[in-house]
Amino acid sequence: MTLTIQSTKTLHNGIEIPRLGLGVYKMTNPEEAVKAMTTALQVGYRAIDTASLYANEKEVGESVRAAGLKREDVFVTTKVWNADQGYDQTLRAFEASLEKLGFDYLDLYLTHWPVKETFADTYRAIERLYDEKLIRATGVSNHHQHHLEEIFAKANVKPMVNQIELSPRLTQYDLRTFCADNQIAVTSWSPLARGGLLDEPSLVRMGNKYGKTSAQIIIRWHLQHDLLVIPKSVTPERIAANADVFDFELSFEDMKNIDSLNLNERTGADPDNFSFNF
Repeated sequence: MTLTIQSTKTLHNGIEIPRLGLGVYKMTNPEEAVKAMTTALQVGYRAIDTASLYANEKEVGESVRAAGLKREDVFVTTKVWNADQGYDQTLRAFEASLEKLGFDYLDLYLTHWPVKETFADTYRAIERLYDEKLIRATGVSNHHQHHLEEIFAKANVKPMVNQIELSPRLTQYDLRTFCADNQIAVTSWSPLARGGLLDEPSLVRMGNKYGKTSAQIIIRWHLQHDLLVIPKSVTPERIAANADVFDFELSFEDMKNIDSLNLNERTGADPDNFSFNF
């Protein structure tokens, strides 16, 4: 698979989404956040993934404008938080996010977590936003197969993206296969297992073999599995390094060796066993 930092994946409605993006979770210092996001855009990233929970949507908008890029050149994703879910509430939450971003549309809007009582109605609202051309693509986050099947039973348009925790320690093969069978692109959050894999001996050795860091090896593994990936960092050097993954290709054997690190081990919550009361 020949990839560059400009490479995109075509969603099932024909929209192109960048394969590499910047995750901005926990970027809570406004000045630091704008610097990190602007650096990423200057390096060549063309996707930023935020959420209302992250409290930095305003900074995302500022960064796109500060980088001197056209709005249509940057793919921006945000998410509706659990306390704001439900049909009418989601529409109001979207308006609030759009105002903070300073945009007149969003590229992708996601349900952040599948709150049992409301996630189906939340997705109905996202469909309405799509029908009204306020978003270019629909999606969800942290949805298992049974959540997606419940949405399918009511939806007119299937989600185009499912953003899930995914790393070599949590490969989510069955869910990835289900999503692929239903033309749903998968985005990996916590792709480096929150840094917990960076000292993994086999990855360090592989990094030495390719002249790369273990983080770069892992990011390349995601890309070669046709996954969208959103590593996060506020450090300009690391942001640039995370994008320096397009001048090599992991062998089939090395891909399989990384696959074998799977332990079904999460660093975040399981969507089926999660307290949504915050």
